Amino acid sequence: MATVLQACEPVPAMTKSNGVMKIEEIIHSEPPRLLVLFDEGQEDILQIVADVVGQPYVAVDAADDIAGRQVDVVVGISNQKISEPEALRQIQRTILTTHCLDTGDLRDEDLTSVCDYEYLYTLKPFLRRDLARFLGFVLGQIKPHEDLKKKRRTTLLSTTFPDVRTALPNLDILSVGADSVEIRVDLLKEPEANGASDAAATGVPGLKYVGEQIMWLRQRTELPIIFTTRCTNENGRFPMDDPMLFYRYLRKAIQWGCEYIDVELWLPHEIRQRLSREKGNSKIISAFHDFSGKFKWTSPEAQALYKEGAVYGDVVKMIALITSNEENYELEYFRSITQSTYTHPLFSGLNMGPTGQLSRTLNKVFTPITHPLLPMIAAPGQLSAAEINSMLHSMGQMPGLDIYAIGNVRSDGQAMFFEKCLNELSLPHQLLCVEQAPRSPIEPMLSKANFGGAFLNPPLPATTASYIPSLSDAAVAIGQIDTVVASSKSNTGGGSLVGDNATWKGIRATLTADYIPSAYTERPALILASAESQAAAAIFALQSLNIGPIYTIGFKAKSNYAADVHHFRGIEDMKRVEEPFVIISALPAEKSFVVAPLLKHYSSSRSARRTSPHQRPGKVFVDLSSGVKKGDPIAVAASFGWAAYGVADVNAWTAVETLRLLVGQNVPFDFVRLASGRSLYA
Repeated sequence: MATVLQACEPVPAMTKSNGVMKIEEIIHSEPPRLLVLFDEGQEDILQIVADVVGQPYVAVDAADDIAGRQVDVVVGISNQKISEPEALRQIQRTILTTHCLDTGDLRDEDLTSVCDYEYLYTLKPFLRRDLARFLGFVLGQIKPHEDLKKKRRTTLLSTTFPDVRTALPNLDILSVGADSVEIRVDLLKEPEANGASDAAATGVPGLKYVGEQIMWLRQRTELPIIFTTRCTNENGRFPMDDPMLFYRYLRKAIQWGCEYIDVELWLPHEIRQRLSREKGNSKIISAFHDFSGKFKWTSPEAQALYKEGAVYGDVVKMIALITSNEENYELEYFRSITQSTYTHPLFSGLNMGPTGQLSRTLNKVFTPITHPLLPMIAAPGQLSAAEINSMLHSMGQMPGLDIYAIGNVRSDGQAMFFEKCLNELSLPHQLLCVEQAPRSPIEPMLSKANFGGAFLNPPLPATTASYIPSLSDAAVAIGQIDTVVASSKSNTGGGSLVGDNATWKGIRATLTADYIPSAYTERPALILASAESQAAAAIFALQSLNIGPIYTIGFKAKSNYAADVHHFRGIEDMKRVEEPFVIISALPAEKSFVVAPLLKHYSSSRSARRTSPHQRPGKVFVDLSSGVKKGDPIAVAASFGWAAYGVADVNAWTAVETLRLLVGQNVPFDFVRLASGRSLYA
């Protein structure tokens, strides 16, 4: 296989050196070296890929023309012009073959087998967002496993549809409270009209059909996908007499960019080893299930199975069918021994059946959850996220706390939306709204025994919050606190308080919705604001993407930032910056009219220098203003070809991050937009 470039590790936690703040979550990413194969007539995908990764592109007519091309240029060639696929193995680029299924199925498995990845797409919907997520992951720039490891609890939604398209209309609701979504490949049912499938003799769906299912699912969720091929002995439908069948499907899942593959522990060592070598940025869940009712957590076999699963697994999952409640406590003892002995891999241990439901509330790693809208449960005893939260509350593991919404929260819909989320998740917390002046002290609320956290709009200046014992690196650097997190190790409330800032993460998530992180590396950015406080979160978000230099209009940054920040003093300064990759307006709504001439200026200068009709004239524009505007800068930016986003997009992503901080549970972006009527805070 061609070499897959890995992203560099994040820099250490924020420190202060020579008076300059350094960012904990800055993304240092190697520029990708991509070779894109496309079907005849689908050359546009080359331009879109290049735009998503922020590089120029060139199409060649023969494989011999690929060598010697510039490293930072995306090279493309038609699939139909590859006469000797094996020769591609010698090319030191990440090879991506692409197929648009709207215009016919031209997939060639002989060619795909020598490629690193296969991207299947349709022209509508969600092409751009889906592609950015796919490329960000397979290139190692988006690392969901690292984020999930930091959470106290993680879940997986186990889908049981014979065709995932049936689930798509309700997927936003189905995945509330889920941290990942599992596709049970063995439960998919390929229509007979498809004709002979790749695995017709086995009774499992063909690879081409499964690839389409992964495509549809990924287009509709930002959650990591767990690809599962369950065998007949473990309550699935894949036959056990052909281990290589499992390998072929799991290997394709890696090529399709699935974040996790479920590898059953009974598979031959050679297959598990081979998948480990070829997994790229996908992670392996080493899975063991026992339906006999005879498995014992106290046996030497249990320890041996865990150690065997840990050889290649990033997560070891062990599940057994039990008949007595005592076996739940035996599992918890096994869990405590495992966690105290090993730091890697993560352990997910569950007991099946009604008696084992207690273990599903106590397990903290990838607990399978179901939903009333699913056609069937994937395993006996599965609970929904809401049911698990209710059980945790009844067991005293999730006390009901008071969460505060402070400031202008009723008028802009924030409070109503957060209440919807608490209800949907069956969380026992109470949301209390406190309308008060921006500079009023909030210390009395923080000192209450049942204080469970707060979100603030407008944010609190960090310099006035000495009563908050700890501040995150982001809150210190930005100088603003929009979230107060009540962290507790004992699950009884009254833990330590941390002042944090979620807004910058909402801005960064918006910026990376249509571009991979490295597209921003060392690219110029322009920020408009009336004061530094309006732009501080945006500057921090841009620095986390390793962008620079940053130019400001309307204010002069007084703080010490990790990136170069320069103030525009007049027209001459502005002329020296030819092509800002990003323009962010943090101006008040009444001053938004000044943005349009700026967009027109930079769009016109770009258009004059375009060398190809396929080059996009604009890049990224984000408008952070809310309220009645003079003019419509978003529409102006879009008309000039910029990827344009409004405050509703930013605040929806910020709401996702705020909920993760306050209640530790995931609410997908699409649900936020759905539940808020697509106008949250706008």
